Amino acid sequence: MKIAIVCYPTFGGSGVVATELGIALAKLDHEVHFITYKQPVRLNLLNPNIHFHEVNVPTYPLFHYQPYELALSSKLVDTIKKYEIDVLHVHYAIPHAYAGYMAKKMLEEEGIHIPMVTTLHGTDITLVGNHPFYKPAVTFSINNSDIVTSVSQNLKEDTLRLFDITKNIEVVPNFIDLSQKKTSFTDCQRELMASPEERIVTHISNFRAVKRISDIVDIFYNIQKEIPAKLLMVGEGPERKPAEKKCKELGIKDKVIFLGNSNEIDKILCFSDLFLLPSERESFGLAALEAMMNKVPVISSNAGGIPEVNSQGVSGYLSKVGDVKEMSENAIRILKDDITLEIFKQNAYKEAEKFDVNTIVPKYIALYEGALAIP
Repeated sequence: MKIAIVCYPTFGGSGVVATELGIALAKLDHEVHFITYKQPVRLNLLNPNIHFHEVNVPTYPLFHYQPYELALSSKLVDTIKKYEIDVLHVHYAIPHAYAGYMAKKMLEEEGIHIPMVTTLHGTDITLVGNHPFYKPAVTFSINNSDIVTSVSQNLKEDTLRLFDITKNIEVVPNFIDLSQKKTSFTDCQRELMASPEERIVTHISNFRAVKRISDIVDIFYNIQKEIPAKLLMVGEGPERKPAEKKCKELGIKDKVIFLGNSNEIDKILCFSDLFLLPSERESFGLAALEAMMNKVPVISSNAGGIPEVNSQGVSGYLSKVGDVKEMSENAIRILKDDITLEIFKQNAYKEAEKFDVNTIVPKYIALYEGALAIP
């Protein structure tokens, strides 16, 4: 098949999932065309089945905000016609499903039918999409997609609760490629980050308020009082500066390393003994899954779709949002001795195996085939 994928090209979960999906499809000899305003951060163009088409938005003094949706829908029309695309897969309802629908209608004027699969990822529904300004357009775009998927059962339920949806929503969870997990001693030299007696605790996100970055600092503060430890903070965002200030105020500045954005997530997780994800909302918890793939147990909130990934008492522990005390106690319980930690590490990997690419990607392929069969 020839598949066009529209996504955000940033470090966020939806862009990562869309990119990894395209790469997996290309390995199965499907022709994949990424259409977005910048090359996705995890995209390797060395595969002959992968193509990238940049959406350029001309700037005019007339527009206070440049019309990306118009530029995207026009680029979709041109690309679909030129490369004879079979299926359009848009990730994130805003503005991609809306632009995809417009492209569909323009192509219909020329007698071209292109089925559209829309994947809902989280904040496009629960945060942005539910805003009164956007809600009618999001509802319309979802209902006019040929196939709709969500990355968790929780997100599906939220979508049906918040919007007047007439389409069936298929749950297709996020995935990881376990074949890419190949660490050796030379690749994983934890002494670069910590001394032998120290545990390494990690958090990876876009440092938005929803991630509760302050809670992460508090949890680590409690951990390091009981166990020698270092905290690796990976990512950029508005909560980074306040977190750095708090670390200084608590006197743990020398125990916390802010690494910024990174393309070496697996190497960082290889260093790690525990992953913290105390988020207020998570549609799925891809960061937790990537940690588990690297044999890193997870201390998390029980928000959103996280319980569908992190298994209580097996791959880690879940607590109510904001329960720093319980999260700290559970973290110390895992980290306190080598035997307990090793059990949780092995369990985390076993749970991650359920989300391997070879299990999940065929579900998308089946949905594409179903979309093609729609008259």
